[in-house]
Amino acid sequence: MRLADVGPVAAGFWRVLIAIPFLLLVGRVSGQPLSWPRPTLLFTAAAGALFYALDLGGWNAGIRLTKLANATLFGNVGSFVLVGWGLWLARRLPAPLQGIALLLAVGGALLLMGGSFELSPRNGRGDLLTFGAGLLYGGYLIFVERARTELKPLPTLILVSAFAVPVLLLISLLAGERIWPGNWTPLVVLAISSQVLGQGLLVYALGVFPPLVVGLALLSQPAISALIGWLAYHESLSATDWIGAVAIGAALVLVRLPSRVLPRAAAEPS
Repeated sequence: MRLADVGPVAAGFWRVLIAIPFLLLVGRVSGQPLSWPRPTLLFTAAAGALFYALDLGGWNAGIRLTKLANATLFGNVGSFVLVGWGLWLARRLPAPLQGIALLLAVGGALLLMGGSFELSPRNGRGDLLTFGAGLLYGGYLIFVERARTELKPLPTLILVSAFAVPVLLLISLLAGERIWPGNWTPLVVLAISSQVLGQGLLVYALGVFPPLVVGLALLSQPAISALIGWLAYHESLSATDWIGAVAIGAALVLVRLPSRVLPRAAAEPS
């Protein structure tokens, strides 16, 4: 996104718009063509698109005004929103293993980002934008999770993307950003990697796993970023970084244990 030669919101606009033809093609090939849903689902997708467009605009603008570590950490606020939503739906506190998994995931993310995280007046605007974007992303995840109770993943993402395009374009125009790019490569890569693959897999997961599991899985982003930096850019990882990554991995294992153990226990005769 930082390599794009357009405004931050315009980069989000092109990311979503370029991805739509690919999503339509994949949907047709995979047997998930776009169909017009009933009005309630259409409203849910439109509401999710509004949250998503505002999230993309805020985060894309914020990442240019603060440190990458700050943006990643604040952007993950949406994960906690989704976890809280899952607990509210269940109408109960986390089970002991789930509570431990949540603490491990949060602690691991803080350890990974703590070394480079920096609060300062210089980063203030960017921090606020990325924090707000994280909250909006949580709202987007909740609406998509609701839509996925009836819609298949690709039609859901296509609808959300289509509704988000005009919102992003309007915000970009009002902000006076440069919209037409001189270099299309970063935008095409962004559309295919982040929108088609990243959001496609996320929307699929929201219809398969409970919100608590998806929320904790999203907290693995700092660990993956650190691993890519170590493998591709030869960035050094401290002992604290490794401990944080292991803690997040352990959290993802622990949060899935109840769903594996309980069905087996239920099958045993009393």
